[in-house]
Amino acid sequence: MPGVTQAIAQTPVHWPKPAQLAPSGGQRKRERPAAHASDAGGNMLVFTDRGAGRPGAFRSGAAVMRHWVSSSLWFCAPFAVLLVLWAVLVPYFDVNPRLFPHLDAVVQAGLDGIKDGTLIQHIGASLLRVTVGTLLALVFAIPLGIAMGVSPAVSGFLTPPFRFFSVLAGIAWIPVASLWFGYGFGAITFVIFNAVFFIVTYNTLLGVSTIPLQVRHAAASLGAGRWAMLTEVLLPGALPNIVTGIRTGLGFAWRGLIAAEMIATNVGLGYMLFVARDFYKTEVIVLGMIVIGVLWLLLDRLLLAPIERATSERWGMVQRA
Repeated sequence: MPGVTQAIAQTPVHWPKPAQLAPSGGQRKRERPAAHASDAGGNMLVFTDRGAGRPGAFRSGAAVMRHWVSSSLWFCAPFAVLLVLWAVLVPYFDVNPRLFPHLDAVVQAGLDGIKDGTLIQHIGASLLRVTVGTLLALVFAIPLGIAMGVSPAVSGFLTPPFRFFSVLAGIAWIPVASLWFGYGFGAITFVIFNAVFFIVTYNTLLGVSTIPLQVRHAAASLGAGRWAMLTEVLLPGALPNIVTGIRTGLGFAWRGLIAAEMIATNVGLGYMLFVARDFYKTEVIVLGMIVIGVLWLLLDRLLLAPIERATSERWGMVQRA
């Protein structure tokens, strides 16, 4: 129903106030954000008026790029220090390679894994399982969370079992999942599903419950049907919480994935670590640990964090951070 959103905007009730930037005189001014830049101190500044559709007063592209490069270098600086210490201290103290490898041995192991394709195969298998398990969890978690948010009866009935199952670690399901689905793709996907499902469901419930009842009543009084209420009121209002739940759930799912792959499969990054231990290939073990950490950092910083930030700017509470 395209007119519902516009009509609601003209009623006296409002969503929770978005973030406001304080001018020099101390008076706070209301903004409707749609885009952002960052100042030299790392603070997010919102400039665009979404409702008017006019471009905002962005800082120069060069300044934004300089800030991005500076923050990226600062983020990578601790890892560079660790690499230097690794390259210097391990040879200096003549550490046994079976206890901890030299840096050049790990680099060579990585190059060998890329050349013969095994490293790419392990990475692809792990990413596929995470993707499938997460998508399946979202398909079930978001509708259930919305149902719990709008129905006190459903929420009251399901909250106790949700509290029980949410405290169970993902790896606690590995023995049962192996019996149900056998060793391989199904068991590990089930573990990832459990890690994401409960967190996203709870965050969806939390997001729906924070939508003011006046807004729902206003939409209903203006003729919004169930579909319009869902797509124009409930989902937009809960979306910031949903995205936060996805980001948090994927963190737990990534750890559960590696543990499950050590037990219930014959391909994947966790399996690569487990097999390397049997042959005392510490360079492969450390390589796998580095790949696992780098993949998560890339996934979080380049995909999940920008999506969460953009969603919060569009639908949630945006403020100087």
